[in-house]
Parts: sequence; structure tokens; C-alpha cells
Amino acid sequence: MAERLLAAALRQRLGDRAAEFVHVESAGTGGWHVGEPMNPPAAGELRRRGASPEGFRARRLLGAHLDAADLILTATAEQLQYVAGLRPDAAARSFVLGELGRLLSRVDPADLPDASLPGADLRRADGPATVYARGVALVAAVDAARDGADPQPGDDLDDPWGRAAAVFTRTADEIDATVAPLVELLLPKRP
Repeated sequence: MAERLLAAALRQRLGDRAAEFVHVESAGTGGWHVGEPMNPPAAGELRRRGASPEGFRARRLLGAHLDAADLILTATAEQLQYVAGLRPDAAARSFVLGELGRLLSRVDPADLPDASLPGADLRRADGPATVYARGVALVAAVDAARDGADPQPGDDLDDPWGRAAAVFTRTADEIDATVAPLVELLLPKRP
């Protein structure tokens, strides 16, 4: 759900060109469901929120995925430890989703490269490079705000698998609570 909710929020801000600016994909730390489509209650929750589960296939997280990622988000601190086991050098760009959401409020947008000024026209060819620079600076700022502290127990998302629809709704609400400020910091609206 996190992959698709983030992608939908980016599409709302950037339209059909969102994939030119930010690449979003997910993978699981276990191989139990590799190749399967999205869990039906999760897919239903996405549709209810205007996001699409179409084309999703579960896959297992590999070191190559981590090597290519500028930001790595996990649902739990246990998964964060799994990431650290695969790629210890990815620690500065790896966060539990709730941890990222909690730390985003400590980032001063004025410290980030400005993607909202008229000179930073995202329609220009260098638009994706501007967003990339802002994203790299944002991840570094959140890591600095973390100041080496471990995630807090409340940062973990509940795993809704096999649970009531209300748990999927609550989990999606928690994801959205991080996705909205993340997208706002990454792609501020022009004044």
C-alpha cells in the first residue's frame, strides 16, 4: 500500500510525468508471496483512496534494490534491521515509515534546494534533476534530525495481513500521514 499511495500522491502533484521525477517500488523482506498480486483488502483500500493496485506483483527485497534507492522505507524496525544486514552502508537513507513521518517535521524547507521558485520550472528538462537534488538533501536532513537515534516503538506500522478491513484502513491512514508531508517537502506548491 505504501508504494501505491506514495505514487498516487506524486501523480496528484506532478500528473502523468510523476515517474520521470520519482521512481517508487516495493519489495518484501520475506519470500512468502513472491509473484502474487496485492492482497485483496489492501487493493480495495487503495481503490477507495484513488490509487491503483493494478500490475502489482510481490517480490523479495534484494541488495540491488537497496543499491539503487535514494530513500528506503520499511514498515517496521525489524525490517530496518534486515535492510542493515543486507547493506550496512544504506543506514543514512533507511527509515521506518513512521520514523520518517515523525522526523519530517524537524526539517526546515528553507534548508533544501528550492523546487518551487519560478527559476526551478519542473516542466523544463532539468526539472527531474532539481527534484532529485531536493530529495537527496531532504533524506540527509531527516538523517541529521534522527541524530543516530533508533526508531521508536510507535514508528512501526501494524501488519494488516489477514485482519479486518478496519486495520487496512488504519494502516493506509498511517501511510498517508507520512506520504503527504513527504511529498509536500519534496515538491512544494508554488506560491
